Amino acid sequence: MTDPLPPAPPPAKLTLAERFKATMDAYGPLALWIYFGSSLLVFTGFVVAIKFGFKPKSATGTAGTLAAAWVALKLTQPFRIAGTLALAPIVKRLVARMRAPRA
Repeated sequence: MTDPLPPAPPPAKLTLAERFKATMDAYGPLALWIYFGSSLLVFTGFVVAIKFGFKPKSATGTAGTLAAAWVALKLTQPFRIAGTLALAPIVKRLVARMRAPRA
């Protein structure tokens, strides 16, 4: 009696950067639009939120607001990348469904 083949080892888990690269390869410009669009929305949201709580009177104050929003944007980057990874396949299916000819 022969022994069955040993089970294959589970594939190594991809890092976030590797998954993002795979998403970019699979979805290309669509993933870029999602990522940069979410970045713009988050940055604008932080600028507005900071402005409501802080009233700068000079250019230095405005620069400080933009710098604070940029730091907040960088802190949310892993979440935006994860969102891009999750949304790209969904958006691609929706776009394909909308472009499909109706019977």
